[in-house]
Amino acid sequence: MPHDTEQIRSFIAIELPQNVKHGLARLISELEGTKHPYVKWVNPEGVHLTLKFLGNIPFKQVDEISKATQEAAQGIPPFHLEVSGLGAFPNPKQPRVLWVGIKGEIDNLLSLQQNIDSALAPLGFAAEKRPFTPHLTLARLREGASPAERKSFASSVMSTSFESSYPLDVETISLIKSQLTPEGAIYTRLFAVKLKV
Repeated sequence: MPHDTEQIRSFIAIELPQNVKHGLARLISELEGTKHPYVKWVNPEGVHLTLKFLGNIPFKQVDEISKATQEAAQGIPPFHLEVSGLGAFPNPKQPRVLWVGIKGEIDNLLSLQQNIDSALAPLGFAAEKRPFTPHLTLARLREGASPAERKSFASSVMSTSFESSYPLDVETISLIKSQLTPEGAIYTRLFAVKLKV
């Protein structure tokens, strides 16, 4: 059991069902064939739809974060999303991050994210300054990648047609602990909140 004063790296997210993870794994294996050494692909088993990154928090704060998240979820019923389409931040020509998009009942998702932002503000977590863009990160380009390398990666990836669409029924949200190790991050669910009307 972690000690009360222990700091844990954590975030609030929607966990993905296996069929979505398998779909992302297939897409990544297809895109990895482009062989760009400056691209770091994510492990599809570790992908989540992050609603709020909390950073390092003391373990003793988990309880009050849990209560605030339950309040934020009140009145938001389960809703349906779909995972589909490729995009990039900051733009598709010079990407730093490659992602898969989210569509469907986005209004419910945005309300949930805004509620979480508001509920956690009194606990010292600043509201997000940038507008929330629902996405699942697939890859990050290393800092040293040149503009020409970014452009080459973008043209090879953006020409891939990702026509598949994977259903994502959102019924719970989770607080997840992220432990960074040399082999990659280990994710542990600390609590889950069920959505209900």
